[in-house]
Amino acid sequence: MGQKANPIGNRLGIIRGWESNWYASKNDYSKKLIEDDKIRNYLTARISKGGIARIVIERTLGKLIVTIHTSKPGIIIGKGGGEVDRIKEELKKLTKKEDVQINILEIRRPELDATIVGDNIARQIENRINFKRAIKMAIASTLRMGAEGIKVRVSGRLGGAEIARSEEIKQGRTPLHTFRMDIDYASVFAQTVYGKIGIKVWICKGEVLGKRELNPNIIGNKSETPERRGFDDRRNNGDKKPFGDRDRRDDRKSGNQTRR
Repeated sequence: MGQKANPIGNRLGIIRGWESNWYASKNDYSKKLIEDDKIRNYLTARISKGGIARIVIERTLGKLIVTIHTSKPGIIIGKGGGEVDRIKEELKKLTKKEDVQINILEIRRPELDATIVGDNIARQIENRINFKRAIKMAIASTLRMGAEGIKVRVSGRLGGAEIARSEEIKQGRTPLHTFRMDIDYASVFAQTVYGKIGIKVWICKGEVLGKRELNPNIIGNKSETPERRGFDDRRNNGDKKPFGDRDRRDDRKSGNQTRR
């Protein structure tokens, strides 16, 4: 189940909130759903270099509120806020609504967002950087920012090979079956001259213990600042020795026989 179900949809209502918040009757539901998809596709294509992580859409009393989570808010805002105004007018034409509001939230740790990490890997692959090198650099930066684990899977004609294949590189832990484990997931692709290369990213940010606010627009949840326990705690206290019997073996090799 863990590999087949989307980790985000699997945790909706438990530790994750919905990215579309509105109510509709049977007659209007399909129209609003299609409109949400159009808005997301348009904004993603319109601001392709804006570092967009997710787009949250809310509807209240005829008002459309679009919240863009991005790692590069300056690109979306533009000089003097002119770019946001243009996007707002374009959304009014697209949705045929007069009351449209755009909010922009900055992601301060883009290395912990699966969509941004996947996009960075995709752009590097499109620029003909070796895919293994791009993945290992992304994994190192994500773990450096405090994630408990990360897994990246790429599929397609890797390196321009004639036969498509899949390769997976992972580090740390990503328990997909544990619902209280905060796992961010993204599926993106790189458009190369020899075809598309699919990229899937799983990032484990730690356990969520207790009740959590499910509003996706609230910054400051434990998902934004994950806590690592165990080895990192000892490292922060100045003790760099690893756990287990490895330190005892090192003492024997050096001739320091100490009783523990």
